[in-house]
Amino acid sequence: MDRIETARMILRPFRETDAADVYDYAKDPRVGPAAGWPPHRGEAESLEIIRTVFAAPGVAAIELKGTGRVIGSVGFTDIHYGVLEQPDDEIGYALHPEYWGRGLIPEAVRAILEYGFTAMGLQTIWCCHYQENLKSQRVIEKCGFRYRYCAQANVELLHEKRMCLHYALTKEEWKRGILSGAL
Repeated sequence: MDRIETARMILRPFRETDAADVYDYAKDPRVGPAAGWPPHRGEAESLEIIRTVFAAPGVAAIELKGTGRVIGSVGFTDIHYGVLEQPDDEIGYALHPEYWGRGLIPEAVRAILEYGFTAMGLQTIWCCHYQENLKSQRVIEKCGFRYRYCAQANVELLHEKRMCLHYALTKEEWKRGILSGAL
């Protein structure tokens, strides 16, 4: 992914030197379990995630402008549903709790939506949240996604099952939202 600037953030590829910042938010038990992964147990685990999961081409570090601090992640998961217009992909995100409630994730998601629909040529972008994750639900709704269905999910990393609500936004819906000023 190329570097993307928003009003308050720089979305850019992760670097190995981001491991301490990633660990700082990923160790917090309010972050990972809500998204289906356990808190990181050390900086080495965060470095391994940077080298594997975050090395995917559609994933970006969320760097707070003016600080150089990585406060979260946003990007494409390479999960494809195949039920609406193709090609499609799913986005995911995480944010340091210190920055919750400031509208940063909706800002980052809107930038990723534009990137996905323009640079990647996607026709549908999905986003989902576990039933109890109301913070994520608010982000999804603010960004114009429309509810599509609910299904039980196997949360492998936590060894449990949860209800997962799936939302999608098609390129046409996104364009209409941009033109109407809703997004």
